Amino acid sequence: MPNESGPQEGVALSRLDRASFARPTIEVARSLLGCVLVSERPEGRTSGRIVETEAYLGPDDPASHAARLRTGRVAAMWGSPGIAYVYRSYGLHAMLNVVAEPEGTTGAVLLRAIEPLEGLDLMRQRRGVLSVRFLCAGPGRLCQALGIPLADHGLDLVTSDRLWIVTGSPPTSISAGSRIGIRRGLEHPWRFFATGNPFVSAHRRGEPLPDHG
Repeated sequence: MPNESGPQEGVALSRLDRASFARPTIEVARSLLGCVLVSERPEGRTSGRIVETEAYLGPDDPASHAARLRTGRVAAMWGSPGIAYVYRSYGLHAMLNVVAEPEGTTGAVLLRAIEPLEGLDLMRQRRGVLSVRFLCAGPGRLCQALGIPLADHGLDLVTSDRLWIVTGSPPTSISAGSRIGIRRGLEHPWRFFATGNPFVSAHRRGEPLPDHG
């Protein structure tokens, strides 16, 4: 279970570098599982282990913003890998994506859920809920709990002192299923999550990937 001591516990954790994100989007989405997302704000640090992601590709992916838009915030998807692409969903919730692929190509990974590690009391204060399980189970909840606003759009997660990702322990089993909250591209199993992890969002249906047990 989560603890207030954080993810360190004697293990050296290194920040993900540019090359970690400059890879095919689906590969990045899978590899981020088990890594730790860290948010540093004036009121304190919060962090959590990434347990659920979704891959969104370029213009040929009908569910991707890149299929319909090229200007505004979505332009970040054509930019440097490792940049934060933050947008508001349905006019309500900030959603954090990480730009993938080499610069000039297009892709981003939506961070859907994390397992809380540090700053649980601060997360509870921001979210107004006590249950650890529901603090960060969903992309909107995740951003609220970690204090990630729309203003974080464009942050470089490789160099930022406000938001970054460090290495962690990969899950023993990864499952894949259809992406959530979309109307197009439902046939693609590009949502990845740690099999059986209780901190995954409510949609836990998926098939374990063969090379992960």
